[in-house]
Parts: sequence; structure tokens; C-alpha cells
Amino acid sequence: MDRWGTLVLAYKTLGVVFGGLVTSPLYVYPSMPLKSPTEEDYLGIYSIMFWTLTLIGVVKYGSIALKADDQGEGGTFALYSLLCRHMNIGILSSNRVSSNSSLAHSMHESTGKISQLGKFFESSMVARRVLLFVAILGMCMLIGDGILTPAISVLSAMDGLRAPFPSINKSLVEALSAAVLVVLFLLQKFGTSRVSFLFSPIMGAWTLTTPLVGIYSIIHYYPSIFKALSPHYIVHFFWRNGKEGWLLLGGTVLCITGSEALFADLGHFNRTSIQIAFLFTIYPSLVLTYAGQTAYLIRNLNDHDDGFYKFIPTKIYWPIFIIATSAAIVASQSLISATFSIIKQSVVLGYFPRVKVVHTSDNKEGEVYSPEVNYILMVLCVAVILIFGDGKEIGNAFGVVVSLVMLITTVLLTLVMIIIWRTPPVLVALYFFVFFTMEGIYVSAVCTKILEGGWIPFAISFILALIMFGWFYGRQTKIEYELTHKMTLDRLGTLLSNPGVQRVLGLCFFYTNIQDGLTPVLGHYIKNVKSLHNITIFTTLRYLLASKVDPHERIVVRKMGLKGVYGCVIQYGYADSLNLEGDDFVGQVIESLKVHIQDFSDGVQCGATVAEIQAEISDLEEAKHAGVVHIRGKTRFYIGKSCGWFDRIMLAFYEVMHNNCRSALPALGVPPPQRIEVGMFYEP
Repeated sequence: MDRWGTLVLAYKTLGVVFGGLVTSPLYVYPSMPLKSPTEEDYLGIYSIMFWTLTLIGVVKYGSIALKADDQGEGGTFALYSLLCRHMNIGILSSNRVSSNSSLAHSMHESTGKISQLGKFFESSMVARRVLLFVAILGMCMLIGDGILTPAISVLSAMDGLRAPFPSINKSLVEALSAAVLVVLFLLQKFGTSRVSFLFSPIMGAWTLTTPLVGIYSIIHYYPSIFKALSPHYIVHFFWRNGKEGWLLLGGTVLCITGSEALFADLGHFNRTSIQIAFLFTIYPSLVLTYAGQTAYLIRNLNDHDDGFYKFIPTKIYWPIFIIATSAAIVASQSLISATFSIIKQSVVLGYFPRVKVVHTSDNKEGEVYSPEVNYILMVLCVAVILIFGDGKEIGNAFGVVVSLVMLITTVLLTLVMIIIWRTPPVLVALYFFVFFTMEGIYVSAVCTKILEGGWIPFAISFILALIMFGWFYGRQTKIEYELTHKMTLDRLGTLLSNPGVQRVLGLCFFYTNIQDGLTPVLGHYIKNVKSLHNITIFTTLRYLLASKVDPHERIVVRKMGLKGVYGCVIQYGYADSLNLEGDDFVGQVIESLKVHIQDFSDGVQCGATVAEIQAEISDLEEAKHAGVVHIRGKTRFYIGKSCGWFDRIMLAFYEVMHNNCRSALPALGVPPPQRIEVGMFYEP
């Protein structure tokens, strides 16, 4: 991308990536349980916020985390995927990289010189499961962030109506906030690019006006505020306040809220554009805005409950209110976009039930939208506002999410440094000590707020984790059954040699989840239907632990040793789009088979004449014109008396999800008249 293109993209990031971060001044001071604060207290708080923004925002996310992308994708699950691609720790066998892929070769090369820590993870199933749990927890917390950010941002902005209009009560503010959020979620279907183009001017206005008001407040109230940049004010703050100062960190941590979106939204933009926007606009804006707020509060010690609107000069109150409300709406966008990205990542990696994923951009694969996820987020956001209208309770919940996600990212980044980057041990130790200590202290402070709203994200995360584990367990059980009862080529040859089994004219794509053999559904189908198409292609949709797959590696075909029977693997990364239409898909597979038959003859075909090869290709074309059908198994678990109580509960839960989630076939654009589902019971 050229220089101007990068600058335009940096401008667009204002409307999507940084909304949550740059609007945090709306609710940071109101979320703090301050009691009779003094000038020294405010100087200490500002010093804490400045160094939090500098160390976590600039150093950790802006300089280090953005380099740990998985082929352009960011977020905690992308970090987990990155680790899986460099170690043999993928738990689902269907996600393993095939041996004929260059991705596999790169993984095997890195495995040859893997670190001791990497070997430990490969050999320990417990360590691998703990790592998966940490990644899932980080993802669930980030989705919780996507629910709480819109709620607290819009509610804090709309609260500005109560100062000039005392007659407006809290319930009306909550209702207005809920209505605004409903409109925002209805806009999501237009895609990140269009939304960001609409929202970026609003965020540009906010990013410019709030630091200008901050500069005015600094000059007018407390010109020497920047002396608080000295860390000794932090030491004095904790020395004077002790436990109370530690508890105040639960509010202070909100100054860095939205920083995880800076990393998780990476797939929607790129590293350079995000770094330019953050370092040259967002970071200076926040430093000056918080300085102005603190300068005002030093001269008005007890105005902290409305720490944002009180420091706005009366003459520009309404313009700032309009910008603040608009900016709060935009702030919600950053985590909504991040939620869409991570839900898509987890769906294609097989850790979440299939939901509809729409690609809203022709040239940016990372731009996705999910209608089901969008409306569920909308309902949960509105529920949080209407049930927990108190900004302090939502702030406590928010603090738990922000600090835990940061801590999980620190742990995963440390593993990336050791196992993949091979960073010198001294630098790894320095990074881990500084950020784990800092974020660990924040986590310890916010965990004291569990009963005061902090339980909300844990409840959300528990439900999400239960869904993910139930889906994962059901898929794992199903794959294990298929591998145990798979059908061999010899068995298929025996069945086809039976005079009672007919080969009918046509082209059949028979979908299977396994490659080392054939799905048990095939035997069930042949035994009952007594026929098979004369050209049958056993097709596996495989999502690799990679962000994108090269086009020439996407379709891998092979002959299977029986007349008219072929194998086909459709390979995708989690940032790739399943945008093959039905006819295009069939055409591409047929072309791949022709090339394979002509140019890559295996041992069976070595003596094949030109006429025989042409006849085989002619059979493919004839079968294609005769009619195409796509067959997949519609399998269910038969939960009998032999099942234990755990299997009964988890597999029944999986069946409920499986019956209500989307089929994998429509994603390929297969027309409904060409689809056939073969039912079969699996007995675990």
C-alpha cells in the first residue's frame, strides 16, 4: 500500500479501532470510588494513568503485540493459532495441516529446532489444554468487552443530559441509551468500511476537541500538571492511601480500555495504519485530555462523579455533548468489529457453532459481519443498560474484562517471544516482569469488585465457554467415532463389486470429515440405496491453523485407486472467505482433476495410454453434464444407557446446538436442489 493509502486507512481506524480507547475520559473518573480526594491524590492518579497509557498502550500493544499477528489477523485466538502453527499442539485432528502443504513444511522445519518450552507443550496434554483454556477465556472476555463497551460508553455520554436538565431522570437516560444502541447494531450490516467512513469524522472531531479543552483547563486551572509525569507521585500516592489507593486502580485501569481492540481489529486494517493513528493522534489526545480533567478536579476536588462534563466550559457544552454522544456510539464499534472477527476465527477453527459470516469487503478479507452474533450482542447490551443502569456497576464489570484480557495477552505474547521469535531471555524476563506485575496488580484490584458488578463478565464468559466446550467436545467425540468406524478403500471396492450395487451416471461430491479413510455414512448410504454415482469425489472441507491459504494450495485432489473415485480437500484459513459459488466450485475441482490426471500421474497410471487418459477426462465432463449432487451425512448421537452422565449431558447439549446451527454446505453456494443429507446415528 502506498503512503497516501496508508494515511487514508489510518484515518479510517479512528472510526473503528480506537473508539473505546479515546472515549475513556467519559467514565474513568466517575467510576472511581474517591472519598475526599486531595491535590496530591489527583496528581498520583494522573501519573498512574499516564504511565499505564505509555507502557501498556505504546510499548506493549503499539510496539510489540501488533508484530505478533497471524498472517494479518490479531487477537488472543490469533496468538493461540500462531503458537499452534509453530508447535504440534492442535487438539482437533481435523485442523492438522496436511503433509502436501507448504504450511506443513514450515511447521516441521520450526519443529526441528523447537525450544524446550515448545517441546514441553507438545508432550504435555495438560499444558496444551491449559493453553487452549487461556485462549478461550481471553476470547470470551473480549466478547464480554464487546457487550460492555457500548453499554458504558453510550450511557456515560447520555448522562450529560442530566446536568442542564435536572428533570430528566436516570430511567429516561437508560431508555435513550438503549435506543441509540439498537440503531448502531442495525447499521452493522453495511460493513466496517462504510461504517468507519461514516464514523471517522466524528472520532476526528472528538480526538481534536477534547485535548483542546484539556489545554484550556491546564492553563486556566493548574499549569504545572505535567510535573505528575514523575513516577515518584505514584509512590507517594500508594504510600499515603494504602489499601484505598490499591482499590482505586479498579477505576484507573479503564483509561486503557479498548487497547485490546487495537490488536484484535488488526485484520480489518494493517499494522502501520494503526500505529500511525495511535502514536500521532490517540495517545497525545488522551494524555492532554486526562491532564485537563485532572487540572480541573484539583481546583474542584469533589466534582469527580461527573468528571468529564463538569470540566467542559459552559459556552461549548452543547457542541461537546453532541460530539461526545456521537463518539460514544462510535466507541462501541471498535469492540463490535473485534467480536465479529474472533467469532469468525473460532467458528472456522471448529470451537464455536456455525453461524452466518458475511464478508462485507471485496478487497479486505478480515472485514466480516455475523447477523446472529450482531443481534445477540444487541440484546445483551440493551439488557446490561436496563438491568445494571448504575455506571459504577458496569464500570466494575468493565474493569474486570479489561485487566484480564490484558493479562492473558501478556502471557500468550511471552510464549510467542520464547517459542517463535527466540527473543533473548533477558528481554523476555524484563517484558514479562514489567507487564505481568503491572496487570496482575490491576487484576487483584478489580477482583475485589466481583459482587459489585464484576460478576457480569464472568457470567458472560462462563456461558460462552460452556458453548465452546460443548461444541468442541461433541465434535471431538464425533471425529473419534468416525476414525474408529471409518471405511477402507478395500471395503468400498468389495461393496462396489457386488452385482446388487449400481453405478449411476452423474457427478457426486460426498462430504467427509476424515482423510485417512472414508466416512461411516458412505457404507450406510450404499447398503440402503444400493447405488453410487460413476464419478464420486470424496470431499473434505479443512480449516487450517493458519490465517490464509495460497490459492494454488486451496484445492488438493488425488486418485483413490478405484475407477471413478477421487479425493478432494478444500483448504481454508480462518481469514479466508468461503466465497466459491456452487458452479465455480465444481468447475475448479474438475479442472484440478484434469491437471492431476494429465500431469501428475501416479504409479497406477504410469502405463496409461493417451487414449485412456482422455477417456477418463471425458468421463468427468460427461458426469458433470449429467448432473451434480452434493451428499453429506446428517449424523446424530444415539445416547443409550451405556453412556455416562457426563456424556449424556454434553452430547445432548451438543445435539441442541448442532440442530440449530447452520449447515457447512450453503457456505459453498451449493443450490438446495443439489443437496442430499443422509441421516445416521452414532453410538458413542
